[in-house]
Amino acid sequence: MKRRLPDVLYNPLSIAGAALAATSFLTIVFLTFVELFQKAAPAYIGIISYVFLPIPLIIGLILIPLGAWREKRRLARGMPASRLQFTVDLNSSRQRSALILFATFSIILLLFTAYGSYRTFEWTESVEFCGTTCHSVMEPEHTAYQNSPHARVKCVDCHVGSGAGWYVRSKLSGAYQVYAVLANVYPRPIPTPIKNLRPARETCEQCHWPSHFSGHKEVINTYFKSDEQNTRWTIGLLMKIGGSSSGEQGPHAGIHWHADPEVEITFVSPDTLRQTIPWLRVKDSRTGVTTEYRSTENTVSDEDLRALPTSRMDCIDCHNRPSHIYRPPSRIVDNSLTGGRISTKLPGVRAVAIGALTAGYTSTVAAMDSIPLALAAHYQGPDSALSPENRELVSRASAELQDQYRRNIFPRMNVSWKAYPNNIGHMTDLGCFRCHDDKHVSAEGKVISKDCNSCHTIMYQGTGPRPEVLSATGLEFRHPEDIGDAWRETHCRDCHTGG
Repeated sequence: MKRRLPDVLYNPLSIAGAALAATSFLTIVFLTFVELFQKAAPAYIGIISYVFLPIPLIIGLILIPLGAWREKRRLARGMPASRLQFTVDLNSSRQRSALILFATFSIILLLFTAYGSYRTFEWTESVEFCGTTCHSVMEPEHTAYQNSPHARVKCVDCHVGSGAGWYVRSKLSGAYQVYAVLANVYPRPIPTPIKNLRPARETCEQCHWPSHFSGHKEVINTYFKSDEQNTRWTIGLLMKIGGSSSGEQGPHAGIHWHADPEVEITFVSPDTLRQTIPWLRVKDSRTGVTTEYRSTENTVSDEDLRALPTSRMDCIDCHNRPSHIYRPPSRIVDNSLTGGRISTKLPGVRAVAIGALTAGYTSTVAAMDSIPLALAAHYQGPDSALSPENRELVSRASAELQDQYRRNIFPRMNVSWKAYPNNIGHMTDLGCFRCHDDKHVSAEGKVISKDCNSCHTIMYQGTGPRPEVLSATGLEFRHPEDIGDAWRETHCRDCHTGG
């Protein structure tokens, strides 16, 4: 058979390079058609088609002339031409049929392999893969995610984001995680914050835009006292969620001023959970003013301060539990009482329910068995004054507490509200008070205020579901229990532990 190409190209290396290049090219063409004919292009298909597959394509194209060069040198030294140990004679109908059959099945196999590989890759980027493949390890995160405000946002959209660089980094990190699961050396609970997490400006701010948050947002928090009457206590707030510190809103317009792109807040923290902040710096690029604050309570020497890593504040430093929220029992029970899933007609049910959730069960199965028994022992014992017709209310309360336990507490992974401080607010965790504590002072004497009205305005507060007194300018905080001015000197979490 007459050869159409120069003889030096008919060597094993060049032929292998041509096969590799052809395979990669056909796969790119196939995935391009997949992308074109789908209404919504799957995540990362462009990375596979235009970043990863061109690499073997280029390698194959390089191997072709490299093999020809090596073959030419062999011939120049008088060595015999390298040959593959088979020949194809297209004049033979038998060989021609065999070649056509082989090529047809190879192309079909190639296409199915490419599509199957892509589908496998797509599955590894799905919520089901992230949350259920290592079920016992990721069960707390997956369960909390399904009951979070971001339940319709894919895990990879926040944990990886777009682009090839972070995709590769996530897969390299995932390789160790697979080993940790197989070797059973993973930590319990999974530690946070995640090290080297992609900056929130490249993930969160693809949907949220802090500089365009403006105005105030009404928030109504309903609590209940742990008395026999389950007395309601309602606080109506106007949260100052403004973002931009420039323009019509005026300077420091609201909470999201912290994330203003023209304001750079950096801080150090000696603990991994970033609950202690002994030093921070605020740099305002518009005014050119830089102010450093140091804590008068959590003092750190200059030498130790220089040794600590510096972090720039972004969304995650406050919204550190945006999707994996483990609510404390006190908040769980208050929400259930507010929604009517636990009846306020049951005397002292708030205290009983919180006690049932915080009994320290060794497993979820033990909790499911013990919670109904705890309520029954309290309300249906021989000395109980509970009327028989209210036993259904006890049964409903038990079912609600069982459901909430499964959503928020996971003994096997040591996961509960205690494991992960929530930096939004300041009730059961330090949150805002990490800096806003009246104890962070600059060299000039400026103090980061603990004043309630820094972030919100109290419109009304009291025992009724409707406001008795409504104020547009803001009321002074009044504690539900008469503790005098003690609340001014302590943090909420000193008493409100969540359980």
